[in-house]
Amino acid sequence: MNHVMMSMSHCFLAILLFLLFGGHHAQAGGKQRPPNFILIFVDDQGYQDLGCFGSAHIKTPHLDRMAREGTRFTDFYALAPVCSASRAALMTGCYPPRVGITGVLFPRHRMGLNPEEVTIAKMLKRKEYATACVGKWHLGHHPQFLPTRHGFDRYYGIPYSNDMDPKKGASRNLDRAWMEKDGSPWNVPLLRDDVEVERPVRQETLTRRYTEEAVRFIRTNAERPFFLYFPHTMPHIPLFVSEEFYDSDPHRAYAVTIAEIDWSVGQVLDTVRSLGIDEETMVVYTSDNGPWLGMKHHGGSALPLRDGKFSTYEGGMRVPCLMRWPGRIPSDRVSDGIGAAFDLLPTFAALAGVSLDQDPLMDGVDLSDLVLGRGPSARNELIYYKGANIQAIRRGPWKLNLGRVQRRRNRDDLVIPPTLHHLPSDLGEKKNVIDAHPDLVASLHQRVREFGEALKATSRPAGTLDSP
Repeated sequence: MNHVMMSMSHCFLAILLFLLFGGHHAQAGGKQRPPNFILIFVDDQGYQDLGCFGSAHIKTPHLDRMAREGTRFTDFYALAPVCSASRAALMTGCYPPRVGITGVLFPRHRMGLNPEEVTIAKMLKRKEYATACVGKWHLGHHPQFLPTRHGFDRYYGIPYSNDMDPKKGASRNLDRAWMEKDGSPWNVPLLRDDVEVERPVRQETLTRRYTEEAVRFIRTNAERPFFLYFPHTMPHIPLFVSEEFYDSDPHRAYAVTIAEIDWSVGQVLDTVRSLGIDEETMVVYTSDNGPWLGMKHHGGSALPLRDGKFSTYEGGMRVPCLMRWPGRIPSDRVSDGIGAAFDLLPTFAALAGVSLDQDPLMDGVDLSDLVLGRGPSARNELIYYKGANIQAIRRGPWKLNLGRVQRRRNRDDLVIPPTLHHLPSDLGEKKNVIDAHPDLVASLHQRVREFGEALKATSRPAGTLDSP
């Protein structure tokens, strides 16, 4: 009897100790710990440029495994077909014109994302998250616009695209740059926080050094909630890889660049697993816009979608997206629910238990029901902006491309008529059914007018430098 009582006492003590101190899942006071978020954001990767999205020649075993262990979203969008505007939307949960970033920022620009804007990092800071940005920022390179002014504790990366700030008289022959394996035509800096630590950055080392920095951040902050924003420089041109992945054939440059990014994802996921925080960590992988088709074999593919970067056809703005969170996000699932990059801020807020009620107006919606497999998407509509202008609208399965006149240098203007497409049956936007649905077309046109006017009336300015 005493032996039985002693065993029960030991069992009770073990349970008590587990409840008080056990695992990563509990916080002081018995509250559930908010999840970690890792957001991997690649540059100019096309819809088809993963094995799990249909690529026949690009091998991505780690990302394919991520798809099997999580959910692949087939109808996920960037909010602009170019870098800076897309990133502004991602960070703020807003359409780009709402926050005053509508195009691409260059080193000559004296502007950036307004420091007053609420970003994903600032929002998560309310729950005392550790935050880091590792990679390409491209929302203003002046000190007051860098990640450390937008809620990130740490920053390590390049401030704008890796083809900017070329040296005077430098050749921009991409095949030659690939063969020589150096970044000599470009004079891009590498920053740590707001201090320049290397110029020009050795671009062939970027993916590997970013990955080492990301892994170090995860290990350092494994005992507390963290947000890692990991925007890769690649596969934006010029393409570079480390020696381990190098192939002397420039026609293989894009494929091996994606292969090294895939390796990087594997390193991140392996680190999360080894630290025992797999079930507390949501990982998202997506791209800032479609592929740069004009770069030919240095660019990717958006097939079966139409067009690519710079375009508001599906190939320019529909991007690959994977989400993984063991035990929370259903595994080996494919979802065609509509979602977009600016929905991540309100989704992360909901999952972390952060209220947005007092924040400035946002356009993103909470997708947690869709992401966690609890219900349909909260998004049924998407506006396609190019610059400050609306070029298309999607509602459910339907997409209306608005008519416009395209100015062309030394040639007659190109008149582009409006077209209506049923996307589930016409991914390539080839079959115009506009004449068969006049009421729907009229409704969509009215929605575009009303939304555009409302957004202009409530837009906020970008940040600018004081006049010298």
